[in-house]
Order: sequence, then C-alpha cells, then structure tokens
Amino acid sequence: MLIPVILSGGCGTRLWPLSRKLYPKQFLPVVNETTMLQETLLRLNGLEGLGEPLVVCNESHRFMVAEQLHQAGCPAGAILLEPVGRNTAPAVAVAALQAQRAGDDPVLLVLPADHVIRDDSALRAAIDFGNPLAAAGRLITFGIVPDKPETGYGYIRAGASLAERGMGGTECANFHSGCCQENSAPRPSSPVRDTAFEVAQFVEKPDQTTAEAYLAAGDYYWNSGMFLFRASRYLEELEKFAPEMLACCRQALAKAQTDLDFVRLDEEAFAASPKDSIDYAVMEKTDAAAVIPLDAGWSDVGSWSALWEVGPSDASGNVLRGDVLIEDARNCYLHSSGRMVAAVGLQDHVVVETADAVLVAARDRVQDVKGIVAQLKEQGRGEALLHRRVNRPWGSYECIDQAERFKVKRITVHPGASLSLQKHYHRAEHWVVVKGTARITKDGESFTLSENQSTCIPLGVTHRLENPGIIPLELIEVQSGSYLGEDDIVRVEDTYGRG
Repeated sequence: MLIPVILSGGCGTRLWPLSRKLYPKQFLPVVNETTMLQETLLRLNGLEGLGEPLVVCNESHRFMVAEQLHQAGCPAGAILLEPVGRNTAPAVAVAALQAQRAGDDPVLLVLPADHVIRDDSALRAAIDFGNPLAAAGRLITFGIVPDKPETGYGYIRAGASLAERGMGGTECANFHSGCCQENSAPRPSSPVRDTAFEVAQFVEKPDQTTAEAYLAAGDYYWNSGMFLFRASRYLEELEKFAPEMLACCRQALAKAQTDLDFVRLDEEAFAASPKDSIDYAVMEKTDAAAVIPLDAGWSDVGSWSALWEVGPSDASGNVLRGDVLIEDARNCYLHSSGRMVAAVGLQDHVVVETADAVLVAARDRVQDVKGIVAQLKEQGRGEALLHRRVNRPWGSYECIDQAERFKVKRITVHPGASLSLQKHYHRAEHWVVVKGTARITKDGESFTLSENQSTCIPLGVTHRLENPGIIPLELIEVQSGSYLGEDDIVRVEDTYGRG
C-alpha cells in the first residue's frame, strides 16, 4: 500500500499579505480554484494501491485541514497535530509510527502541502517508477530537473545510475524489504524518466556562479523535499542516526490523545525531540538514498515572483487575479481579493490587495516581504497572524468596524453547526439576524430568531448560537464593553474540544 504523508505545518510568510501565520498559503487557492492542500492530494488520483493520507499539521490549523479534506473528498487516515514545530524529520517519524499501527509496513509518499506541480502525470509516473525501489529498501528523494541557475534551492548531486549497478525497478540489494523478487530488466530510460541514481551529495543553496556551474554540469537537481520510502526503513535509519529523536516521537505518539478525527501528540514528549529536517537527520547520512529526476513544472511557491512564474500570463507578461484593470503594465503580478486594483505604467512589480492590507513591491525584492512581517510582529499587529475574515470550525467571522469600546462583526454559521456554550466577563453582545434562522440559548432558555429579529446577551450571561437550518446563518454582532479581545471567552461546553 502507498500512504501519502502530507506535511502541512508551514506558515508561508513570504506570501504575506495573502498568507498569514494562522491561515497560511497551503489553505489558499493561490494558483487555481482549489487550495494547495487539496491539489496536493487530488493530483495523486490514479496511483495504484493508494491509501488514505496521513496529514501532519499545526494544532491551530486542524479544523481547516479537516474541512478542506472533506470538501476535496479525501478522508484522512489520521490528522496528526504538532503542539510545536520540530521540522520535517520528527513530523515524518510520527506519521511512520502511525502508519505501522495497523500492523502494516506501507510505502510512504512524503509531500509538502504547498507545492505547485503543473504536470501531474509526470509526478505519478515518477512515483510509480520509484515505488518498487522504495518497497525494496531504498530511501527515494525526487530531484527537480533545473531549468535555470536557481540560488534559492538546495541541490542534490546524482551519483551512479542504479540501472548500471544492476539495481532495477525491483531492486532487492540487501535492504530489509522482506519482498525479494528476481531483478527484471531495466526499463528504457531517459535523463528525466525511469531513471534513478545513488545520491552522491546534498549541497546547500549556492551563489549565482556556483548555481550556473551546477546547471552546466547536468548532474545536479533541485532538492524538492518530496520522498518515498517504507515506514520501517525510515524508522530504521532514524534509529541509527537520530535515536533520541525517534524515542521522543515514539513517546509523543504513545501518549497522544484522540479527539474527533485528530491525534493530539503529547506536547512534552514532542517538544523534547531534536529539531531537524529529513535531509540532515537521515538522507545525508544513509547509504540507501537514491534520487529520481523529476521534470513536472515544479515550484515551491516560496515568493510572489514564483507565483508570477507559474501563473497564466497575458501578452504583456502580466499575471492578473481578481478584479484588476491595467493600462500599459508589463511583467507584473497583480492580485485583488475584493476591491478593484488599477495599475498604470507598472513594470516588474507585485501588487496584492486584501481586506486589511496592500502590498506593493518590486518583483526582484519580494523576498524582503519577510521584513515587513517581522515589523508587524514586533509591533504586535494582528495583520501578521490573521485576515480580517477569521475561519472557525463552525463558520467564520469578519470584523467590520471597531473603536475603543465597541466592535462590529459579521458572523456566518454553517448549517447544523454551533458555537460553544460560553460567557464573557468584559463585554455584552447584541445579535441581529440578517439571513437564515438562529437558535439561541441564553441562561438555559432556548428560542429561535429569524431575519430582522435580534437579541441582547448581557455581560456574564452563559449563551450559545446555533444554526438549525439548511442554509448558512448570517448575523451582525455588536460588542460593547471595556475589553473586546478574543481571549475574553469562557467556554463551558464545546463540540470541537476547545478549552
């Protein structure tokens, strides 16, 4: 069986203001109509023996992951919640341990949730080719065939061809696979398909001159961060090279709590794990590593300029998304989330509009967006964390207006969903229903409100809001009081297990 392991713990701050810490790029439709997380799973359709995915994500993103998997029709085998980020090696370790709980030893296909691949069939072909190698004990990484001297990626230098060493697609060369078969004749190969090489070296991000030399050499590939290996083989190598990490991961999973569809890793045990990537912890040290070249229109979408490169452009090289008008603009990325964006005489620029922020940057300076995010964090501004519209497991809310002692929100509740039974110590609330039907619980009394009806929730009163209908419930909430922060919520009871 082939189990996808989707790594969804990143924050994507270089795509600010669209991507934010609590709503990062993998949950956004930054290239197509579906989100990057959904595309990561949907592009695997057609692979043989594909099992339900394991998703490793930040605990604060758990409901977005669950909802997006549901929307894509991709139920998860488990959603593993990281209480703290420890990089990719521990994340994959807990996924491998989880995959073995059923008594199986599947091949794991490790994929970041925030990559763009334009040729899905080429990716599937590379996975199909690598699967027998992984089943036989190889630890496979996919090396992207470079088309330019890129300084923003690490590289992998390929060594000897496995086919030349007599290690074909059903290799059984002393790798604890338990599935030995006779070697078959190697398939016809090309530089970028049905070819696998031993890994000679992992190298760090180069300078421009070195990157040009790598491109000219022809045996260097971009490090994609995608892997294929048996769960047991990864854990064996981790035991050999990072035993403390594996011990912490075993303990974190052994002490984990199951909550709805989520596996909550034990915080103390997981936080004690060393923080390291798969490359540093295992791939650079093992003698079982192999690289399969991949030419599939790959990008890690690490910046706005990368989105400009992969997006559909007009005759002047502009990539336009949303309500955008241009006059004499060339080679620009222009994105509107709501308001109209108009650009005149721009060249090689990025303009991104959201409800609460606008980014304007030269296209060759977009990596410096992280400096703006750092300033926002230093100033304690919410624009680094959230959008004006905030998603919750029951729906969403959007702040429309606020001042010192009041705040106005637009709240949307999904059909059949409910907020927690809660109370506030510092604010009162006034609710006006504008669409749908609301069921209100207030001090133990329940009643319904329909459009244009309202109610008041006095300070300190226990209350709950529910949507008993079949259409989304929308209401306007007016808060008033001495403190209007989101942490002034005392949850008495909650369907979603929040404290």
